[in-house]
Amino acid sequence: MSQDPVTRAQQRENEDPEEAVRPMPVAALLVAAGMVVWAVVYILSTEPLTLSQFGDQRTRAELSGPVAAAGGAVDGKALYAAQCAACHQASGTGLPGVFPPLDGSEWVQGEPRVLANILLHGITGEITVKGNKYQGAMPAFPQLSDAELAGIASFIRGNWSNKAEPLQAELFAKERADGSRTTPFEGEAALKALSP
Repeated sequence: MSQDPVTRAQQRENEDPEEAVRPMPVAALLVAAGMVVWAVVYILSTEPLTLSQFGDQRTRAELSGPVAAAGGAVDGKALYAAQCAACHQASGTGLPGVFPPLDGSEWVQGEPRVLANILLHGITGEITVKGNKYQGAMPAFPQLSDAELAGIASFIRGNWSNKAEPLQAELFAKERADGSRTTPFEGEAALKALSP
């Protein structure tokens, strides 16, 4: 007697998979619970991470660097690098057609009062530097102290091909105290009005 062909095909098939409830092995559960208990005990028994024994053991005073004495010199080069070099470049050459050069600039080497006001109030509009016209905006730096502004001005007036005398903080204090201007200068015509 022969078997029905459908039955033979069914016999060759595997059973359909079915989902079974398999609880987590007790050993794995005990290991996980033990690790959690160990971690809690470890955290509670250790000292806080704010101790100086961690890291390179430098103190906060060492990391902050030397404190400048009252009336001490300001590092104009460092301030220039932080505040000005992004636009005017470390070499003071600026970016042609975008940011004017400070190296050899008549505005940097000229009337000290004009440079002080450019740093204090900024400038927008057209300005001619070394025979080239620039159209843009330079921000003001009222957040810097008079000594810091004098440091930047002295650095740019005495570096590269510039050989002008340094500026004193008193000039910036005097121009800041004037307080008549609250907006940037509108181009070089407004700056020329400051010249004697």
